[in-house]
Amino acid sequence: MTGAGEGRDPASIGRFDVPQGPTAPGTDPARRNGHRPAARVAPTPAPADEVDTAATDEPVDGPVPGEPAGGRAPATGGETGGTEPAVADRPGDHWDRKVANGLAFLRRRLSGDYEVDEFGFDPELTDAVFHPLLRLLYRDWFRTEVSGVEHVPVDGPALVVGNHSGTVALDALILSAALHDKHPAHRYLRLLGADLVFRMPVVSEIARKTGGTVACNPDAERLLGGGDLVGVFPEGFKGIGKLYADRYKLQRFGRGGFVSAALRTGTPIVPVAIVGGEEIYPMLADIKPLARLLKLPYFPVTPTFPWLGPLGMVPLPSKWLIQFCPPIPTAHLTDSADDPLVVFNLADQVRETIQQTLHTLLERRPDPFGP
Repeated sequence: MTGAGEGRDPASIGRFDVPQGPTAPGTDPARRNGHRPAARVAPTPAPADEVDTAATDEPVDGPVPGEPAGGRAPATGGETGGTEPAVADRPGDHWDRKVANGLAFLRRRLSGDYEVDEFGFDPELTDAVFHPLLRLLYRDWFRTEVSGVEHVPVDGPALVVGNHSGTVALDALILSAALHDKHPAHRYLRLLGADLVFRMPVVSEIARKTGGTVACNPDAERLLGGGDLVGVFPEGFKGIGKLYADRYKLQRFGRGGFVSAALRTGTPIVPVAIVGGEEIYPMLADIKPLARLLKLPYFPVTPTFPWLGPLGMVPLPSKWLIQFCPPIPTAHLTDSADDPLVVFNLADQVRETIQQTLHTLLERRPDPFGP
């Protein structure tokens, strides 16, 4: 970009090809024949009362009246060809954009201008509402460290299998948010949940909106066949409802239904070990008669619940470690999806991998509430 009149016929200056503007009252005509300083390669337009419409390549003696000693302020854009500063550089613009984006989000929600898939998954709502809340938990409250995320495929299907714990199944939600944030492709984890989850009015809606579905082979196979990441916790309620004395001891993996789904679709299985969930609500006892009365799988007694009422639902700030293990391929075993021996052996391999990884992580984290 060159200065006005540079390399051009002086006689042509001030005609139709020069941006026109009002001439400043009291402007010295002698300035019209003056140069800009040599270092000022691309002068920028001045306010209306300082516009110089016929600058040539003659030097100017002394500073230009009305201009700061260090030169004119950066251009603000417009017809003169100045470069407008980035929007983010303006004071307060960050919050302006947040408000504008929030209003646009509300408008789309109210008008129904958003998409969900056949399972009810709403990516926009997940990114805008649920993941920011979970991010506060896993990053700031639990100080979660995630490793081995490179073992999760960048694209295509995979079955992520983890240990379950914590009295309340926060580990599944934390895993899904942490994986989305840490994975280079920011992939969503489609969680498989128990029937009870989808019989609870509010919880069911949240589970569907965040990508969850019932833990059954047909749904799992449809998701895997569509190239999704599917998360499953084979211990189920036996894992999250165990006593604190049995912490980090994996319970039985059921009949290996998750393995059958992986075998039928030739999907790799990625074991994941989660340390930290056992300490958020340490279950000291299970009041079984009350659980049967309320039709719950267990009724927990923790150091804070039910003694502190609603405050007892605040999770303790334990230190979390999440490690993804190398994937176990299944493409060569697709013909053995109905072979009980193959299914059992593969499920046992996944279980043993997670258990050994838990022991390793616990050695790395001797203090459950340390930094």
